[in-house]
Amino acid sequence: MTVTRPFAITLLLLGCGGLPPAAGPQPEVGEELLGGDTTVFDETRGAFTLPSRTLTDGARRDDFFAGNAFFNRAWVAAPASTSGSDGLGPLFNATGCDACHLKDGRAGPPETADEPFLGVLFRISVPGEGPHGGPKPDPVYGGQLSPHGIFGVPSEVTPRVRWVEQPGRFADGEPYSLRAPVYSFDDPQYGPLPTELLVSPRAAPAMVGLGLLELVSEAQVLSHADPDDRDGDGISGRPNQVWDVRQGALRLGRFGWKAGQPTVEQQSAGAFLGDVGITSSLFPEQDCTAAQAACAAAPSGGAPELTDDKLAAVTFYGQHLAPPGRRNWKAPEVLQGRELFRGAGCTACHLERLTTAQAPGFPELSNQTIRPYTDLLLHDLGEGLADHRPDFAASGTEWRTAPLWGLGLVPVVNRHDHYLHDGRARGVMEAVLWHGGEAQRSRDEVVQMSKAERARLIAFLESL
Repeated sequence: MTVTRPFAITLLLLGCGGLPPAAGPQPEVGEELLGGDTTVFDETRGAFTLPSRTLTDGARRDDFFAGNAFFNRAWVAAPASTSGSDGLGPLFNATGCDACHLKDGRAGPPETADEPFLGVLFRISVPGEGPHGGPKPDPVYGGQLSPHGIFGVPSEVTPRVRWVEQPGRFADGEPYSLRAPVYSFDDPQYGPLPTELLVSPRAAPAMVGLGLLELVSEAQVLSHADPDDRDGDGISGRPNQVWDVRQGALRLGRFGWKAGQPTVEQQSAGAFLGDVGITSSLFPEQDCTAAQAACAAAPSGGAPELTDDKLAAVTFYGQHLAPPGRRNWKAPEVLQGRELFRGAGCTACHLERLTTAQAPGFPELSNQTIRPYTDLLLHDLGEGLADHRPDFAASGTEWRTAPLWGLGLVPVVNRHDHYLHDGRARGVMEAVLWHGGEAQRSRDEVVQMSKAERARLIAFLESL
């Protein structure tokens, strides 16, 4: 008599095409394609520098690389023999875009008080509203502190930072420590800084996927807003309405740490002026106050210094930098981490999916399902991260949900793992632990996780 053993039945089923039920969470179709069809797969230091995979037209690829050349250009003071590259300053933070966005990536803060700031700037204002409801510039120092000036123009200040450790423990007893920045500003050249000055440090973020975020319809963004928390989940989400210089009207803010810019073009032109001191048709006047006579008298590199064709090229470049694809998205620990991320409520703000609209002039970016892990809305993240500086509709405790695509490649591209708006977080777990306000419940869920669960959560975040 033949006895059929259980394992023999299993083998028979497998041989006939049957499969046992899958154990644990499974990959979802396309979840590795963070930028939809635009996604590129590269795990080198150049991972953030590549054009969208859909940018196949030869002439448009030429436009991309022309923009790359202007983005990486080092500007010099005017007048200079290098026509078209002069006009640096008179006051500035860096000599070019790539000085802060190295390899189109993310900047980090100094580790000690003696190191210079590069890639972390300081927006400033005084209480009250400025033009169109935006921040009110300081009458002496303007809207941004500049640590450098060209020859004959005194710089504004020398920023310093010291770090204060704040110890804590997870629920299982494992200790952690968060570092809080304490800023100071030495050698103010135009008189003492006012006691009521509002200061906000801003680290240069990675550049990938900007054009895709620009093509998410306003209606789609607003559909996720819940400013009065009508559903009672503790998550509000508010749109920022900011001044669009090109349109001459208030529009949805999408870019910057507080969603203070409406378009990639205006974000680019604003950075040229504020960070490099380069004027454009959008921002034709230098940020020289009445107290800064040498700044106002400095020679110009043109009117404007950044011509419209160059601004268009840099804008096109920024719009078509491709998000990198995920790594290890099929690994069991990553899939388990994804479920922990969802279970902790993180996807209430870090939305997993958005879609881009059909947009004339942007065939490569239109009609894409993207996974940026943002809702482009403002959320109150509590006192721990507050800068207490309003920016249009954004309060002093509100920040735009930061996109997470490319997060795990920052250590490869930029050789550091410093996150959040000022780079205080050393690694993704510290970034999570700084969350408060609307994110307090999710943060507390993470604190309650076991060490193994925390490792899986980190594995998921570092796969993005």
